[in-house]
Amino acid sequence: MSLFIRLALIFAGLLALGILCAVLGFFGVRAYYEPQLPSVASLHEIKLGVPLRVYSQDGQLIGEFGAERREPLHYDQIPPRVVQAFLAAEDDRFFEHPGVDLQGLLRASVVLATTGEKRQGGSTITMQLARNVFLSPERSFTRKIKEILLALKIERELSKQQILELYLNRIFLGNRAYGVGAAAQVYFGKDVKQLTLGEMATLAGLPKAPSRDNPIADPRRAQDRRDYVLRRMHELRYVPDDAYKLALAEPITAHEHAPPVQLEASYIAEMVRAEMVAKYGEAAYTDGYSVTTTIDSARQQAATAALRAGILAYDERHGYRGAEAKLPAELLDQLASDPNGEEIQAQLEARPQAAGLLPGVVLEWTPERLSVLTADNTVEVAKTGFEWARLSDKKPLHRGDIVRLMHADNGWRLAQLPAVEGALIALNPTDGAVQALVGGYDFFLGEYNRATQARRQPGSGFKPFLYTAALSKGYTPASVFLDAPVVFVNAETDDEWRPGNYEGKFNGPMRLREALAESRNLVSIRVLQAVGIDYAVDFAARFGLPKERLPKELSLALGSASLSPWEMARGYAVFANGGFLINPYFIQSIHGADGREIFKAQPKLACPACDTPAEPATPPQPTSAEDELKAEVAAEDSRSAPTAPPAAPAATVPEADRAPRTIGADLDYLITSMMHEVVTRGTGAAVRALGRDDLAGKTGTTNDFTDAWFNGYNPSLVAVSWVGFDQPASLGHGEVGARAALPIWMDFMKAALKGVPQQVLPRPPGVVQVPINPANGRLLTAGAPGAIMEVVQADHVPPADDGTTALGSQPTGTDIY
Repeated sequence: MSLFIRLALIFAGLLALGILCAVLGFFGVRAYYEPQLPSVASLHEIKLGVPLRVYSQDGQLIGEFGAERREPLHYDQIPPRVVQAFLAAEDDRFFEHPGVDLQGLLRASVVLATTGEKRQGGSTITMQLARNVFLSPERSFTRKIKEILLALKIERELSKQQILELYLNRIFLGNRAYGVGAAAQVYFGKDVKQLTLGEMATLAGLPKAPSRDNPIADPRRAQDRRDYVLRRMHELRYVPDDAYKLALAEPITAHEHAPPVQLEASYIAEMVRAEMVAKYGEAAYTDGYSVTTTIDSARQQAATAALRAGILAYDERHGYRGAEAKLPAELLDQLASDPNGEEIQAQLEARPQAAGLLPGVVLEWTPERLSVLTADNTVEVAKTGFEWARLSDKKPLHRGDIVRLMHADNGWRLAQLPAVEGALIALNPTDGAVQALVGGYDFFLGEYNRATQARRQPGSGFKPFLYTAALSKGYTPASVFLDAPVVFVNAETDDEWRPGNYEGKFNGPMRLREALAESRNLVSIRVLQAVGIDYAVDFAARFGLPKERLPKELSLALGSASLSPWEMARGYAVFANGGFLINPYFIQSIHGADGREIFKAQPKLACPACDTPAEPATPPQPTSAEDELKAEVAAEDSRSAPTAPPAAPAATVPEADRAPRTIGADLDYLITSMMHEVVTRGTGAAVRALGRDDLAGKTGTTNDFTDAWFNGYNPSLVAVSWVGFDQPASLGHGEVGARAALPIWMDFMKAALKGVPQQVLPRPPGVVQVPINPANGRLLTAGAPGAIMEVVQADHVPPADDGTTALGSQPTGTDIY
């Protein structure tokens, strides 16, 4: 046997031995490591980290929260060209290899050895999926072995399409985007099916270095990578020549797109986020929860617009505070040579973003015109757009000043970031569902939610709670109290308190209805004295007001408590719904990532129709001429009173689902009739412009015009508006609730009640309408000259007028409290 043959046999034997050792070694390694590998089935169990999404009642997105942006897609929802782009970039033999591509590893090694470039890695898509989902990022021989074995295992148990679906949904593509669905939204603001070929290639080029090479961080590197992917697609005959050339010519247009919020309601979205984190912890951000709120999108838009308009109107009334900032001196020359240069644009981008208020640089100001450079173009503002600012040679604008503009119906208008703030909340008084909530001018100027967090003095807005307490004590809207000066002296300190009325005048004896309509402070103090402070505090707590924040002193009559708009809205909802205490809520339902409902609100409902009708009382036999008069008036009233609709059966709302009654229907009817007087001829008379007869409410103003409120309602909607500074300070003389807060409430209610039929709760059996002497509140006979009609409790009809007090004269004696 020749030497050559012997050597060949030796080599063959060694080769066979090597192969045998390799096979044995492979199976030995597999036997050792495979028990350590995770189950492939768990791939489907691993949650994708889908963010929390918050929606309005009618399905409009109002917020998205989560560290990761994901839009999971099924394989048939992913365009074939997207699949081809990723195959060309990462693994063009994906449909041919069993999970590990020996040919690809060899090719990558040759390219690396000959060019020094790692243009296409040896890892297959299946290996990347194994590594990204199950394995640590460490670089070690052990991890690589596990990666290969796991890839082979995945390929044995899943189809190629299942593997691609998992990979294309899980791959990190930069800027918090995981998966092609999310990346299409983040970089291009599109659904994945709307991407151009160039955009698809851009995304396919990201897995190699998503943070460094993405088109936002480095457009040039992203374009180089995109062009490489397109070239590979062309070489693999995935795209024809003309499509390839067109895609290469596409510019890189990517920029970060925020989640496509459809309704501006950031304050309520943040409330939901906080509630969900409290309920589910950090999983709230990743488990794909979908929350439907009680927010009505049309009413929310109306609330946002009304509050902003009211705040800006106040700001204009109090004058222009001057330019917000100035360009650095070194940039002034650039305004002429390169106004759109990066440095000037950077100055504008650095200004706080505020809804509807665009920052701009003054190019020129004259008494007749204002020219301003914005981020988009140069804007000319007519004189009518800045005359409110009272600019002059002594108070001018200079070239280079940074100002704000807003777009009004008649063109551009000079504006400024508001210094004052406000809030508006509206809810359904039947169940407490929050219909609209705005906690400030713009959430992104500060997340402080004044609708829920601001505890401010309600001023005269507290008086209806006090007056209802008086009605429960047997006083009536016809009861007369004295509106006259009073001095209180602290026995320990000798300090004096001299409360007064807003305009400093006194009307003498007044009926409670008049006093509430005109918001007479001194009458309110005497009412509180009459009912007792402890009783008044306990009674106010029936409206859900926290007792610990109701001071047990006479200033309570003037609204010295500390209450939020949320709490005031809950309190006024009792008036609106007929006397029931409801709990405001804002989450209607919660669904899991699989679409299954896991929570649904079950609020307690106000149900006036569910009250068991009382047996008609047997009228007492008259024992005097006065009793005969009362009986005659009551009988006449019962004949002339409108017939109330028949009560719904008690089963209308199951007893377990009913909100608790907190005040009687008679008290509720009386105080609502008194607050209707407020909005027809009292401090809120401007409400008449809305042309509705079913509205009631109360203005509120605190000391030194620090807080301005309006609290109002009809049976289907209660709304509260507040205006003030975050750090309490005077709003300025004359900035009462009727001026600063009421216009906001009216603008909102005009839109919110559009198309809603008028509705008034029927007069309950315990209330009668009687003729009274307007001067002393005493009972007159029907048809008596000068008599006016008043509603009172049936068991507290005023005493008969004995004729000693002429109409128009001042009553005396025990008639006055």
